Amino acid sequence: MLNVAIKAARTAGTIINRAALDIESVRVAAKQTNDFVTEIDNAAEEAIIETLLTAYPDHGIHAEESGIQAGRGREADHVWIIDPLDGTTNFIHGFPVYCVSIALQIKGVIDQAVIYDPTRNDLFFASKGRGAYLNDRRIRVGKRTQLKDCLLSTGFPFRPGDAMKPYLAMLGDIMPRCAGVRRPGSAALDLAYVAAGFSDGFFEKGLAPWDAAAGSLMVTEAGGLVGNFTGEADFLDQKECMAANPRIYGQMVGLLGKYSKFASAGEKAAVRQALASDRANTTSSPDAHGE
Repeated sequence: MLNVAIKAARTAGTIINRAALDIESVRVAAKQTNDFVTEIDNAAEEAIIETLLTAYPDHGIHAEESGIQAGRGREADHVWIIDPLDGTTNFIHGFPVYCVSIALQIKGVIDQAVIYDPTRNDLFFASKGRGAYLNDRRIRVGKRTQLKDCLLSTGFPFRPGDAMKPYLAMLGDIMPRCAGVRRPGSAALDLAYVAAGFSDGFFEKGLAPWDAAAGSLMVTEAGGLVGNFTGEADFLDQKECMAANPRIYGQMVGLLGKYSKFASAGEKAAVRQALASDRANTTSSPDAHGE
């Protein structure tokens, strides 16, 4: 099954690379403000699904652009979770950070994963219980033990209705306590990079299953932990994700747990109070009155 997924990812990567040669001719539509889809997303997804269903016609499909389809959908024991082009906004601007993400979920558990970066020809893959790999080299999460030494990645709110103020508060908590924060623009690659030790941790809200399914297996097979902001492993449908090596993961839970929708009432109240205090300080400052 892994080999078929790799074949599907490389096929999609060829479509993406061909289109990248003439970005200006690619047709772009907006699913909602700042959330784009291109004809390349659709073409790559169709190629992936065709490859997978040719080999496994009874399997279900859960894909970003076409939704749940084929086989028996969520009722199937085997469901392929697909993001044909994670980082579409980067792609349409010619910013070379995007990838193909494919995961196989068997009876609710991620069992196989492929993340393919067509710009670098980097192939990340993992099978449950068999480790994670970049091309032909086994990868492991980083060995840093103190958050102050760590490079973290995240994603910023970009859709209408996204909670910008709490996100900025969260960044304000974590940025002074680590060596740096990056926002590359592809959650799947962010997770793969944690697995490979290129970065030490990742956190983001608002993610869909196809954003994190493949990357979550990469991280755990590379010796890391992945879950929601309170550290619980059953996160895939909860729209928040955090990953790191075990030592750093615990430190991130301590900082970010209060921003989780699963945080205790007391923790949520503390965040609301801090935000209210920040708004009050901003309103009363001289700059707020244009002086």
